[in-house]
Amino acid sequence: MFKRLQNGRSPVSVTMSLWIGLVVVVISMPNSAPAGDYPATRRVDHTDDYHGTTVPDPYRWLESDVRESQEVADWVESQSEFARQYLDTIPAREIFAKRLEKLYNFERYSAPRRKGGRFFYSKNDGLQNQSVLYLAESDTDPGRVLIDPNTWSEDGTVALSSFSVSEDGELMAIAKSSSGSDWKTIQVMEIESGKMRDDLIEWVRFGGMDWDRHGTGFYYARYPKPGEGEKFQSVALNQKIYYHKLGTPQAEDKLVYERPDHPDWSFGVSVTEEGDWLVLSIGSGTDPQNQVWVKSLAAEDADWIPLVDHFENEYALLANRGSLLYFLTDKEAPQKRIVAIDAAKPTEMMEIVPQQEATLVDADIVGGRLIAQYLKDVHAEVEMFDYNGKSLGQVELPGIGSAGGFHGEEDENETYFSFTNTVTPTSIYKLDIPTGKVEVLRRPGIDFDSDQYVVEQVFYPSKDGTKIPMTISHRKGLKLDGTNPTLLYAYGGFNISITPSFSVDYAAWMEQGGVVAIANLRGGGEYGEDWHQAGKLGNKQNVFDDFIAAAEWLIANKYTASERLAIRGGSNGGLLVGAVMTQRPELFGACLPAVGVHDMLRFHKFTAGQFWRSEYGSSDEAEDFKFLYAYSPYHNVEPGTSYPATMVTTADTDDRVVPMHSFKFAAALQNAQAGEAPILLRVELKAGHGAGTPISKHIEQAADMWAFLSKVFDMQVEAK
Repeated sequence: MFKRLQNGRSPVSVTMSLWIGLVVVVISMPNSAPAGDYPATRRVDHTDDYHGTTVPDPYRWLESDVRESQEVADWVESQSEFARQYLDTIPAREIFAKRLEKLYNFERYSAPRRKGGRFFYSKNDGLQNQSVLYLAESDTDPGRVLIDPNTWSEDGTVALSSFSVSEDGELMAIAKSSSGSDWKTIQVMEIESGKMRDDLIEWVRFGGMDWDRHGTGFYYARYPKPGEGEKFQSVALNQKIYYHKLGTPQAEDKLVYERPDHPDWSFGVSVTEEGDWLVLSIGSGTDPQNQVWVKSLAAEDADWIPLVDHFENEYALLANRGSLLYFLTDKEAPQKRIVAIDAAKPTEMMEIVPQQEATLVDADIVGGRLIAQYLKDVHAEVEMFDYNGKSLGQVELPGIGSAGGFHGEEDENETYFSFTNTVTPTSIYKLDIPTGKVEVLRRPGIDFDSDQYVVEQVFYPSKDGTKIPMTISHRKGLKLDGTNPTLLYAYGGFNISITPSFSVDYAAWMEQGGVVAIANLRGGGEYGEDWHQAGKLGNKQNVFDDFIAAAEWLIANKYTASERLAIRGGSNGGLLVGAVMTQRPELFGACLPAVGVHDMLRFHKFTAGQFWRSEYGSSDEAEDFKFLYAYSPYHNVEPGTSYPATMVTTADTDDRVVPMHSFKFAAALQNAQAGEAPILLRVELKAGHGAGTPISKHIEQAADMWAFLSKVFDMQVEAK
């Protein structure tokens, strides 16, 4: 029925995929540092005063946009050439790249969504840079190509970020993004003919589009046009909600909501199924806690009515039945529950489904049922309820793993979902709601024998005794002798749960004898809001302690040794890697911080960074400055330290976590490095934070990552 209102709050964490298999060629590679000195990096005598503490920032000049500063552009080019000289000399790189290309060549589907009697789903034939959107008349009909983003650019760097279909299924609003940027443009397409209308909406950054009941226009959120040269660095402030009437220029769009008194607030808007109510969610950061306001669309110029006018709890809109709005909330329920509020008489909140032992993550109303999705020890469980909250039993899932979907309309008798785990590629299933029967709709064919691998979940103690879950995957018959090359991944933040999913990357690593360990640290949403709160603001060190404890457990239990242990994380996970490698450099053999937040004193001065103050705090506040400065990766690089082999990765068009974080961190590491292990900076061109990255670029990135680790760990790489 509804997409949950996102408020533009969730950072993207990227999981890459790759796999290797068949004829054996053995290559042994020495672990050596790159030849020659690192590219010269200018240091400046710049300091800032933070509440009486003088903090040097010798690489402040690297904050300039690479498109605006020739000096920064030249420096990035020299770093990229240096990294390429190192990576391209690794014989295994070509083996990985060729196998990646072959392994990616299999069909991948999304779960279908029905609107206006038609089915919409995405499909990738294998090596297409962008998935293609299809229109079908039934859930088994292959249908026809509706939108092929691969025709929008020669290099596949223009992506379809989202779309919204009008109630009658005749029109579609589509949002495009270029080079991975968060900026989007919206156009309108006539579905039957494929003709694009003249409507063009610009300066959309976060949030989606939602049509009115008549299909004559839609609601959306946008930001002011940035100043000259500020497009990829300007702070995300002064978002507003507009209504666009079809056939009119954007300049005539009607302003629906703004809060100039709170320029840092963000908004998400949704129209109820019957089109009677407009529901507004207001966020004050990336925290899930939000306000909810409603406005009747039956009466012209109706006033906004507050349902929730504070930021004390989360209220995520799930679905509606008439004026009765169903919300997921953590009010008096850290594991979340489902409540209902009548928009016409918003005087009380009714509990529909009480808090369970498992963590509620999503729900929808389909076929006269409330279908609720839960996480229990990081694995999916799905349960159906009637409108009064009476349980109608659990949905039998295909196995232990992750499930997503279960959307649809109240009068439909079936819904669709995806299922995956660490050894099972994503398959699409159909649920018959009246009978509870589950049947497979689409299952990909991939040359990977999951029977040859083992997946186990362990619980290890963190520094303070808290039990942390970790999933470990590897080839059967693995010897626990402390010599296995191991990749440890985690995220730990923003209430985001890391659930089991198939990765061709990880399959390739396991086939080469590697171990994959994924730790579910505090700061995520795996165990509800209390778990999240235990890893944010002044509690952030708990996240780092959890990760360090995971590494120590793997070593103590003979899965690996420090010199054979690699750690990886992206975005907030990149911060995680940067923090632990500066706190415990001797514990790791290799580090892969991707698109990370590394300057914790200045992150809020760029793009979406101002939203993260609710998660991290702000150096503008004296108390926050103390704990931020204590773990900020950039500020805790110590000259004369032997750091592990490190490949810092970022992208030139990343306007979520701007590349200056990676630039400054890599420069500081290279300057400080006392050992022989290489410190590389890899900068992807015409790419962003991860979303919309073409398959071709993804293959190159993954090939570089595995080649780097294979050389550092002196692995015998088998071409298959």
